[in-house]
Amino acid sequence: MNRRSFLKQGLGVTAGLALTALPRPRRDAFAESDAKWRTFEVVTRVEPTAPAGTTRVWVPVPLTTDTDYFKRLGDSWKGNTATVRAARDDKYDAGFVYAEWPASEKAPVIEITSRFSTRDRFIDLTMPAPGAPAEDPAVLKKYLQPTALIPTDGLVLETSQQIVQGQSTEVSKARAIFEWIVDNTFRDPKVRGCGLGDIKTMLETRYFGGKCADLNALYVGLARASGLPARDVYGVRCAESATFKSLGKSGDISKAQHCRAEVYLTGHGWVAVDPADVRKVVLEERPGGTLPLTDPAVVKARAKLFGAWEMNWLPYSYAHDVKLPGSSGKPVPFLMYPQGETDEGRKDSLEPTTFRYTITSKELT
Repeated sequence: MNRRSFLKQGLGVTAGLALTALPRPRRDAFAESDAKWRTFEVVTRVEPTAPAGTTRVWVPVPLTTDTDYFKRLGDSWKGNTATVRAARDDKYDAGFVYAEWPASEKAPVIEITSRFSTRDRFIDLTMPAPGAPAEDPAVLKKYLQPTALIPTDGLVLETSQQIVQGQSTEVSKARAIFEWIVDNTFRDPKVRGCGLGDIKTMLETRYFGGKCADLNALYVGLARASGLPARDVYGVRCAESATFKSLGKSGDISKAQHCRAEVYLTGHGWVAVDPADVRKVVLEERPGGTLPLTDPAVVKARAKLFGAWEMNWLPYSYAHDVKLPGSSGKPVPFLMYPQGETDEGRKDSLEPTTFRYTITSKELT
Protein backbone atom coordinates (compact mmCIF):
# COMPACT_ATOMS: atom_id res chain seq x y z
CA MET A 1 0.00 0.00 0.00
CA ASN A 2 1.21 3.51 -0.75
CA ARG A 3 1.11 4.87 2.77
CA ARG A 4 1.28 8.59 3.46
CA SER A 5 4.45 9.62 5.21
CA PHE A 6 4.24 10.89 8.74
CA LEU A 7 3.95 14.65 9.19
CA LYS A 8 7.34 16.30 9.24
CA GLN A 9 8.27 17.47 12.69
CA GLY A 10 11.14 18.96 14.62
CA LEU A 11 12.36 19.79 18.11
CA GLY A 12 14.30 22.17 20.22
CA VAL A 13 15.61 22.77 23.75
CA THR A 14 15.53 25.40 26.60
CA ALA A 15 16.74 26.87 29.89
CA GLY A 16 16.07 25.36 33.28
CA LEU A 17 12.73 25.87 34.97
CA ALA A 18 10.38 23.51 36.76
CA LEU A 19 7.10 22.23 35.37
CA THR A 20 4.69 21.16 38.08
CA ALA A 21 1.24 20.17 36.86
CA LEU A 22 -1.08 19.27 39.71
CA PRO A 23 -2.84 15.98 38.94
CA ARG A 24 -6.60 15.78 39.26
CA PRO A 25 -7.53 12.32 40.55
CA ARG A 26 -10.09 10.33 38.58
CA ARG A 27 -11.04 6.66 38.59
CA ASP A 28 -10.73 5.45 35.01
CA ALA A 29 -10.39 1.75 35.62
CA PHE A 30 -9.60 -0.71 38.35
CA ALA A 31 -6.02 -1.78 38.83
CA GLU A 32 -5.34 -5.15 40.38
CA SER A 33 -5.86 -4.60 44.09
CA ASP A 34 -2.62 -6.33 45.01
CA ALA A 35 -0.55 -4.88 42.17
CA LYS A 36 2.63 -3.19 43.28
CA TRP A 37 3.18 0.48 42.49
CA ARG A 38 6.43 1.10 40.61
CA THR A 39 8.09 4.49 40.22
CA PHE A 40 9.99 5.54 37.11
CA GLU A 41 12.01 8.43 35.79
CA VAL A 42 12.01 9.22 32.07
CA VAL A 43 14.35 11.82 30.60
CA THR A 44 13.71 13.29 27.16
CA ARG A 45 16.63 15.22 25.68
CA VAL A 46 16.01 17.14 22.45
CA GLU A 47 18.79 18.68 20.34
CA PRO A 48 17.40 19.98 17.05
CA THR A 49 19.93 19.93 14.25
CA ALA A 50 20.22 22.55 11.48
CA PRO A 51 18.38 25.37 13.29
CA ALA A 52 17.10 28.09 10.95
CA GLY A 53 15.55 31.23 12.31
CA THR A 54 13.34 30.59 15.36
CA THR A 55 13.40 26.99 16.55
CA ARG A 56 10.38 25.58 18.41
CA VAL A 57 9.69 22.21 20.02
CA TRP A 58 6.75 20.51 21.69
CA VAL A 59 7.58 17.56 23.95
CA PRO A 60 4.87 15.28 25.40
CA VAL A 61 4.82 14.64 29.14
CA PRO A 62 2.82 12.11 31.21
CA LEU A 63 -0.97 12.14 31.53
CA THR A 64 -2.22 15.27 33.26
CA THR A 65 -4.79 13.25 35.25
CA ASP A 66 -4.15 10.47 37.74
CA THR A 67 -5.91 7.12 37.28
CA ASP A 68 -6.11 3.88 39.27
CA TYR A 69 -3.01 2.64 37.46
CA PHE A 70 -1.01 5.85 37.03
CA LYS A 71 0.19 8.67 39.30
CA ARG A 72 1.87 11.77 37.98
CA LEU A 73 4.81 12.91 40.13
CA GLY A 74 5.83 16.00 38.17
CA ASP A 75 8.28 17.22 35.54
CA SER A 76 11.32 19.49 35.50
CA TRP A 77 13.60 20.72 32.77
CA LYS A 78 16.88 22.41 31.96
CA GLY A 79 18.42 23.76 28.78
CA ASN A 80 19.32 26.94 26.91
CA THR A 81 15.88 28.06 25.75
CA ALA A 82 14.75 31.66 25.48
CA THR A 83 11.14 30.65 26.18
CA VAL A 84 9.75 27.57 27.90
CA ARG A 85 6.39 26.75 29.45
CA ALA A 86 4.02 23.95 30.28
CA ALA A 87 1.09 23.76 27.85
CA ARG A 88 -2.07 21.71 27.33
CA ASP A 89 -4.28 20.79 24.42
CA ASP A 90 -7.71 22.34 24.99
CA LYS A 91 -9.84 19.43 23.76
CA TYR A 92 -7.98 16.44 25.19
CA ASP A 93 -6.04 18.09 28.03
CA ALA A 94 -2.80 16.59 26.67
CA GLY A 95 0.24 17.96 28.48
CA PHE A 96 3.48 18.99 26.83
CA VAL A 97 6.40 21.37 27.22
CA TYR A 98 6.78 24.14 24.65
CA ALA A 99 10.28 25.54 24.13
CA GLU A 100 11.66 28.20 21.79
CA TRP A 101 15.09 29.48 20.73
CA PRO A 102 16.08 32.60 18.75
CA ALA A 103 17.98 32.48 15.47
CA SER A 104 21.18 33.35 17.33
CA GLU A 105 21.17 30.00 19.19
CA LYS A 106 23.06 27.51 17.03
CA ALA A 107 22.99 24.57 19.45
CA PRO A 108 19.50 24.40 21.00
CA VAL A 109 18.93 21.80 23.68
CA ILE A 110 16.36 20.93 26.32
CA GLU A 111 16.20 18.05 28.77
CA ILE A 112 12.89 17.19 30.45
CA THR A 113 12.69 14.82 33.41
CA SER A 114 9.35 13.19 34.22
CA ARG A 115 8.62 11.04 37.25
CA PHE A 116 5.55 8.87 37.68
CA SER A 117 4.23 5.69 39.27
CA THR A 118 2.30 2.85 37.64
CA ARG A 119 0.75 -0.48 38.56
CA ASP A 120 -0.63 -3.27 36.42
CA ARG A 121 -4.32 -2.98 35.62
CA PHE A 122 -6.92 -5.69 35.16
CA ILE A 123 -10.72 -5.76 34.94
CA ASP A 124 -12.76 -8.94 35.36
CA LEU A 125 -15.33 -8.61 32.61
CA THR A 126 -17.34 -11.64 33.68
CA MET A 127 -19.18 -9.52 36.25
CA PRO A 128 -19.90 -5.81 36.84
CA ALA A 129 -17.28 -4.05 38.93
CA PRO A 130 -18.68 -2.90 42.30
CA GLY A 131 -18.48 0.86 42.50
CA ALA A 132 -17.32 1.28 38.92
CA PRO A 133 -17.29 5.02 38.20
CA ALA A 134 -19.75 6.48 35.72
CA GLU A 135 -17.93 8.66 33.21
CA ASP A 136 -19.09 12.21 32.42
CA PRO A 137 -21.54 12.01 29.47
CA ALA A 138 -19.64 14.83 27.74
CA VAL A 139 -16.44 12.75 27.89
CA LEU A 140 -18.20 9.70 26.47
CA LYS A 141 -19.65 11.82 23.68
CA LYS A 142 -16.17 13.11 22.81
CA TYR A 143 -14.84 9.58 22.47
CA LEU A 144 -17.60 8.63 20.06
CA GLN A 145 -16.69 11.40 17.61
CA PRO A 146 -14.64 10.89 14.45
CA THR A 147 -11.18 12.36 13.99
CA ALA A 148 -9.30 13.30 10.81
CA LEU A 149 -7.95 9.76 10.38
CA ILE A 150 -10.59 7.81 12.33
CA PRO A 151 -13.98 8.25 10.62
CA THR A 152 -17.00 6.44 12.02
CA ASP A 153 -19.21 6.39 8.93
CA GLY A 154 -19.01 4.76 5.50
CA LEU A 155 -16.83 1.68 5.28
CA VAL A 156 -15.84 1.94 8.96
CA LEU A 157 -19.48 1.78 10.01
CA GLU A 158 -20.26 -1.04 7.58
CA THR A 159 -17.32 -3.09 8.80
CA SER A 160 -18.20 -2.50 12.45
CA GLN A 161 -21.80 -3.56 11.88
CA GLN A 162 -20.67 -6.78 10.23
CA ILE A 163 -18.28 -7.58 13.11
CA VAL A 164 -20.78 -7.01 15.94
CA GLN A 165 -23.77 -8.54 14.20
CA GLY A 166 -25.54 -10.88 16.59
CA GLN A 167 -23.73 -9.49 19.68
CA SER A 168 -26.19 -8.19 22.27
CA THR A 169 -24.00 -6.76 25.04
CA GLU A 170 -21.33 -4.08 25.20
CA VAL A 171 -18.74 -6.59 26.40
CA SER A 172 -19.47 -9.03 23.58
CA LYS A 173 -19.31 -6.25 20.97
CA ALA A 174 -16.03 -4.94 22.35
CA ARG A 175 -14.57 -8.44 22.40
CA ALA A 176 -15.79 -9.25 18.88
CA ILE A 177 -13.95 -6.19 17.51
CA PHE A 178 -10.80 -7.14 19.43
CA GLU A 179 -10.88 -10.71 18.10
CA TRP A 180 -11.54 -9.54 14.54
CA ILE A 181 -8.48 -7.29 14.60
CA VAL A 182 -6.26 -10.04 16.01
CA ASP A 183 -7.51 -12.46 13.33
CA ASN A 184 -7.38 -10.12 10.34
CA THR A 185 -4.45 -7.73 10.81
CA PHE A 186 -0.69 -8.15 11.02
CA ARG A 187 2.30 -6.17 12.24
CA ASP A 188 4.19 -4.69 9.30
CA PRO A 189 7.83 -4.00 10.27
CA LYS A 190 8.30 -1.75 7.21
CA VAL A 191 5.92 0.91 8.59
CA ARG A 192 7.76 3.97 9.94
CA GLY A 193 7.52 4.63 13.64
CA CYS A 194 4.23 3.40 15.08
CA GLY A 195 2.24 4.11 11.91
CA LEU A 196 -0.19 6.88 11.14
CA GLY A 197 -3.59 5.45 12.11
CA ASP A 198 -5.30 6.08 8.78
CA ILE A 199 -8.04 3.47 9.19
CA LYS A 200 -10.12 4.60 6.20
CA THR A 201 -7.22 3.80 3.88
CA MET A 202 -6.64 0.47 5.62
CA LEU A 203 -10.24 -0.60 5.04
CA GLU A 204 -10.47 0.76 1.49
CA THR A 205 -7.28 -0.97 0.36
CA ARG A 206 -7.91 -4.08 2.46
CA TYR A 207 -4.28 -3.81 3.54
CA PHE A 208 -4.42 -4.64 7.23
CA GLY A 209 -0.71 -4.40 7.96
CA GLY A 210 0.56 -1.73 10.32
CA LYS A 211 1.88 -1.02 13.76
CA CYS A 212 0.27 -0.03 17.04
CA ALA A 213 -1.03 3.41 15.98
CA ASP A 214 -2.67 1.73 12.99
CA LEU A 215 -4.11 -1.42 14.54
CA ASN A 216 -5.31 0.14 17.79
CA ALA A 217 -6.75 3.13 15.92
CA LEU A 218 -8.69 0.59 13.89
CA TYR A 219 -10.05 -0.82 17.14
CA VAL A 220 -11.03 2.65 18.34
CA GLY A 221 -12.76 3.54 15.08
CA LEU A 222 -14.71 0.28 14.86
CA ALA A 223 -15.72 0.53 18.51
CA ARG A 224 -16.94 4.12 18.13
CA ALA A 225 -18.86 3.18 15.00
CA SER A 226 -20.63 0.45 17.01
CA GLY A 227 -21.65 2.97 19.69
CA LEU A 228 -18.91 2.14 22.21
CA PRO A 229 -16.82 5.10 23.44
CA ALA A 230 -13.16 4.29 22.81
CA ARG A 231 -9.85 6.11 22.73
CA ASP A 232 -6.23 5.68 21.81
CA VAL A 233 -3.72 6.16 24.61
CA TYR A 234 -0.33 7.29 23.29
CA GLY A 235 2.82 6.60 25.27
CA VAL A 236 6.18 4.85 25.47
CA ARG A 237 7.45 1.59 26.97
CA CYS A 238 9.70 2.24 29.96
CA ALA A 239 10.68 -1.18 31.37
CA GLU A 240 11.08 -4.80 30.36
CA SER A 241 7.99 -6.99 30.39
CA ALA A 242 7.66 -9.68 33.05
CA THR A 243 5.74 -11.88 30.62
CA PHE A 244 6.63 -11.20 26.97
CA LYS A 245 10.13 -10.47 25.66
CA SER A 246 8.72 -8.45 22.76
CA LEU A 247 6.55 -6.14 24.88
CA GLY A 248 9.14 -4.30 26.92
CA LYS A 249 12.04 -1.85 26.62
CA SER A 250 14.28 -0.18 29.19
CA GLY A 251 17.27 2.15 29.16
CA ASP A 252 17.28 3.85 25.78
CA ILE A 253 13.57 4.01 24.88
CA SER A 254 13.91 6.57 22.09
CA LYS A 255 12.15 4.21 19.66
CA ALA A 256 9.89 2.42 22.15
CA GLN A 257 6.76 4.51 21.59
CA HIS A 258 3.58 2.48 21.86
CA CYS A 259 -0.10 3.30 21.37
CA ARG A 260 -2.69 1.39 23.40
CA ALA A 261 -6.49 1.60 23.45
CA GLU A 262 -9.38 1.73 25.90
CA VAL A 263 -13.10 1.10 25.49
CA TYR A 264 -15.77 2.29 27.91
CA LEU A 265 -18.16 -0.45 29.04
CA THR A 266 -21.11 0.29 31.31
CA GLY A 267 -20.61 -1.26 34.74
CA HIS A 268 -16.86 -1.60 34.20
CA GLY A 269 -15.55 1.85 33.28
CA TRP A 270 -12.60 2.28 30.92
CA VAL A 271 -11.29 -1.14 29.91
CA ALA A 272 -7.74 -1.78 28.68
CA VAL A 273 -7.34 -3.42 25.26
CA ASP A 274 -4.34 -3.87 22.97
CA PRO A 275 -4.85 -6.07 19.90
CA ALA A 276 -1.76 -4.51 18.31
CA ASP A 277 0.49 -6.05 20.95
CA VAL A 278 -1.00 -9.48 20.29
CA ARG A 279 0.20 -9.11 16.71
CA LYS A 280 3.59 -7.90 17.99
CA VAL A 281 3.91 -11.11 20.01
CA VAL A 282 3.05 -13.07 16.84
CA LEU A 283 5.85 -11.39 14.88
CA GLU A 284 8.56 -10.68 17.43
CA GLU A 285 8.25 -12.89 20.52
CA ARG A 286 10.57 -15.55 19.15
CA PRO A 287 13.40 -14.99 16.69
CA GLY A 288 13.21 -16.85 13.45
CA GLY A 289 9.67 -16.44 12.28
CA THR A 290 6.03 -15.60 12.79
CA LEU A 291 4.17 -17.58 15.44
CA PRO A 292 0.79 -19.15 14.66
CA LEU A 293 -2.23 -17.81 16.54
CA THR A 294 -2.39 -21.21 18.25
CA ASP A 295 1.05 -20.81 19.83
CA PRO A 296 0.79 -20.76 23.67
CA ALA A 297 2.49 -17.35 23.89
CA VAL A 298 0.01 -15.84 21.44
CA VAL A 299 -2.95 -17.49 23.15
CA LYS A 300 -1.74 -16.04 26.46
CA ALA A 301 -1.28 -12.55 25.02
CA ARG A 302 -4.69 -12.68 23.34
CA ALA A 303 -6.39 -13.59 26.61
CA LYS A 304 -4.49 -10.99 28.64
CA LEU A 305 -4.76 -7.99 26.36
CA PHE A 306 -8.53 -7.76 26.40
CA GLY A 307 -9.05 -6.27 29.86
CA ALA A 308 -5.48 -5.88 31.12
CA TRP A 309 -2.29 -3.90 30.62
CA GLU A 310 1.12 -4.57 32.10
CA MET A 311 2.15 -1.10 33.20
CA ASN A 312 5.79 -1.14 32.10
CA TRP A 313 4.62 1.81 30.02
CA LEU A 314 4.22 5.57 30.33
CA PRO A 315 0.91 7.05 29.06
CA TYR A 316 1.14 10.52 27.49
CA SER A 317 -2.34 11.42 26.26
CA TYR A 318 -5.56 10.57 24.41
CA ALA A 319 -5.15 13.46 21.98
CA HIS A 320 -5.87 13.48 18.24
CA ASP A 321 -5.48 16.23 15.63
CA VAL A 322 -3.32 18.33 17.94
CA LYS A 323 -2.77 21.95 16.92
CA LEU A 324 0.65 22.86 18.27
CA PRO A 325 0.55 26.35 19.83
CA GLY A 326 2.84 28.76 18.04
CA SER A 327 3.15 26.50 15.00
CA SER A 328 2.24 27.54 11.46
CA GLY A 329 2.01 23.89 10.41
CA LYS A 330 -0.93 21.52 10.26
CA PRO A 331 -2.14 19.68 13.37
CA VAL A 332 -0.33 16.44 14.12
CA PRO A 333 -2.45 13.25 14.15
CA PHE A 334 -1.32 12.51 17.72
CA LEU A 335 1.36 13.67 20.16
CA MET A 336 3.54 10.64 20.92
CA TYR A 337 6.92 11.89 19.66
CA PRO A 338 8.67 15.18 20.34
CA GLN A 339 7.75 17.67 17.62
CA GLY A 340 9.75 20.59 16.27
CA GLU A 341 10.06 23.17 13.55
CA THR A 342 12.21 26.06 12.35
CA ASP A 343 11.49 28.93 9.99
CA GLU A 344 12.09 26.41 7.19
CA GLY A 345 9.18 24.24 8.33
CA ARG A 346 8.26 21.19 10.38
CA LYS A 347 10.96 18.69 11.31
CA ASP A 348 10.53 14.95 10.81
CA SER A 349 10.32 13.46 14.29
CA LEU A 350 11.20 10.02 12.91
CA GLU A 351 14.42 11.18 11.21
CA PRO A 352 17.27 11.55 13.73
CA THR A 353 19.65 13.13 11.21
CA THR A 354 17.44 16.21 11.02
CA PHE A 355 15.80 16.12 14.41
CA ARG A 356 17.81 14.56 17.23
CA TYR A 357 16.35 13.39 20.52
CA THR A 358 16.90 10.62 23.06
CA ILE A 359 14.53 9.22 25.67
CA THR A 360 15.88 7.17 28.57
CA SER A 361 14.13 5.44 31.47
CA LYS A 362 15.06 3.95 34.80
CA GLU A 363 13.01 2.41 37.58
CA LEU A 364 13.41 4.18 40.92
CA THR A 365 11.39 1.87 43.18
